[in-house]
Amino acid sequence: MSSRNSRRSTADPQFARQVPSPSRPGATRVKRLAGRLPPVVAAVVLLFFVLAAIAPNLLAPIDPLAINPADAFATPGPGHLLGTDESGRDIYARIIYGARPSLLIGAAATAIGLGLALVLGTLAGFGGRWMDFGVGRILEVLFALPGLLLALVFIALAGPGVSTTVIAVGLTSAPGYARLIRAQIIALRTSPMVEAATVLGRRRSRILAVHILPNALAPLAVLATLGLGQAILWAASLSFLGLGAPPPAPEWGTMLSSGRTYLALAWWMTFFPGLAIVLVAAASTLLSRSLKSGGTR
Repeated sequence: MSSRNSRRSTADPQFARQVPSPSRPGATRVKRLAGRLPPVVAAVVLLFFVLAAIAPNLLAPIDPLAINPADAFATPGPGHLLGTDESGRDIYARIIYGARPSLLIGAAATAIGLGLALVLGTLAGFGGRWMDFGVGRILEVLFALPGLLLALVFIALAGPGVSTTVIAVGLTSAPGYARLIRAQIIALRTSPMVEAATVLGRRRSRILAVHILPNALAPLAVLATLGLGQAILWAASLSFLGLGAPPPAPEWGTMLSSGRTYLALAWWMTFFPGLAIVLVAAASTLLSRSLKSGGTR
């Protein structure tokens, strides 16, 4: 009988899954620490750049526009931590001072995209069949065009500049957000909570304001965190093409555009601004994933 049970435990996978596997407390702690480390590191990176945007003089008490031709193309070292550019301007100071325009452009573009998406998603999800059909066709047309191409078309019509870049990036990010908000509103519209409010004779506007929108806005924190990194990448791409902040403004995309001419001579002029963009985008993505996984548990 015992040999039959032992044979069953090794042959039957269902039975094997019921047997708890031995685990060491140390290995479990390491796994938990590894699972918590990326969000913590991402939060530290974002806090560093937010501090740089709020008080850049605390991190870099150097004028990012100060020209010193004698120090042109200085390599990274003790005198200049991340080197200098063709005019002797300190790269570290320019990256720190460039956090403010880069983060502001990303945050403003994300706010514009989410605001427009909230309007379109609400009209499509709560406005009836014909409204849903019309908004859906508009979103399909916008989805048919690549986001960066749509931003370039808008800038070509409105003219280059920082404000135009913010609006263009916000408009291009709105269709994806609108589709998600529409799905949330449709799911909530058929929920027992809304059906009970309808039976009680509540007005549609009150149902939308009290029962649907507060619950539909819950995923927006994840969307906003994820959209911040994407908006910064798109804004830097437009500045790299010469459509954003004009040089010598300390903006990361503009610094990339200025450094590409001297890539073989001074690699640090493009490497460190690009690293800042990648760090902010990766940190916002990691935080959004951790928020999403925490909300779905």
